[in-house]
Amino acid sequence: MISISEAISQVKKTGKPLLKKTIKSVEKAGGYILYEDIMSPINMPPFRQSAMDGYGLHLKDTLSYHLIGEVKAGDGHQPLLNPGEAVRIFTGAPVPDSVNAIMMQEKVTVDGSSITIDNQIPLEHNIRPLGEQVKTGDVALKKGTKLTPAAIGYLISLGITKVAVFKKPNIALITTGNELIEAGQDLPYGKIYESNSKMLLSALYNLKYYDVTLYRVEDDYNKTVKTLNDAIIANDLVLITGGISVGDYDFVGRALEALEVTELFYKVKQKPGKPLFFGKKENTQIFALPGNPAAALSCFYVYVYIALQQLMNRDVTELPRVKAKTLNSFQKKGDRPQFLKGIYNHGQVEILDGQNSSMLQTFALSNALVFAPGDINAIETGDTIEVILLPN
Repeated sequence: MISISEAISQVKKTGKPLLKKTIKSVEKAGGYILYEDIMSPINMPPFRQSAMDGYGLHLKDTLSYHLIGEVKAGDGHQPLLNPGEAVRIFTGAPVPDSVNAIMMQEKVTVDGSSITIDNQIPLEHNIRPLGEQVKTGDVALKKGTKLTPAAIGYLISLGITKVAVFKKPNIALITTGNELIEAGQDLPYGKIYESNSKMLLSALYNLKYYDVTLYRVEDDYNKTVKTLNDAIIANDLVLITGGISVGDYDFVGRALEALEVTELFYKVKQKPGKPLFFGKKENTQIFALPGNPAAALSCFYVYVYIALQQLMNRDVTELPRVKAKTLNSFQKKGDRPQFLKGIYNHGQVEILDGQNSSMLQTFALSNALVFAPGDINAIETGDTIEVILLPN
């Protein structure tokens, strides 16, 4: 059995970035990382553009102008203005070449076809120049940029429809156990609804990992070996829930050994999640998570999250940790460090009741894990303690 810090160090030491290229449509590329620089195919804006509603002027030494027309967003015509002439113009509209300044409408007095401006303005006033954001052939976004909603909108505004991004890992999610049935069916005596796969699938989707294949295997040695072998061959990361303990019908450990998976650690001095396995076969990383739901999810956030971040070559691999004042006390049992479900808010944290590793009700209310070190027996109200912030 190893310590939490040793286990985290082992995961970090083992993970390698995928560094594989894939092509995605821009609208489905959110959360991905650019594989290469994106060059702009156009100027943005692609024409001189009005920055506001007002009047486009061909400047002269006067405050009075003759109004000769109108240009609105989307218009393609190019009225020719002589000095002292003006056009009504709207935000986003193309600015005619003969317009050299725009006065906002609030500073203009209109009298039929004559307008009077409040004061003189400089050349190019309120005009967005051609290529102000980016010019044709310039780098629009650099390799390594994470594609946020704003980045997606920006690329589409340049007319870009496909991008090369770093491929996200293929992930296998395997559940084991004869006692499990799908939600929606009648619940026979002795059975429970299988929730771990949907819980972990939701956690993966929340982190924008979508290439996930679900596997289900009964408590049978040969079937376990075959399913694990298929999953390891086809995926970059394999997550198994249940079957890793040493009971008569826990076949995962024996199957991993038969498949010559290199064990990097098994069992961590922690609560919940002591029977956690981490190993590797060739380039595939394998986590066998505890079967108890709260333990499985805790291990996912503390360890699997790191492996996912490393596969994507992210600089920050762990969830953020902060210090917080406790709003209540908690009596800790045993000498193992604990990850406690809690609610964090503005530097304070409430440790919730119901910390059993089989219970998800408390976890459902939590936005943080409170870390209770092994060398303390109790947490008192007002203590300062470390908190791991969970993804929204």
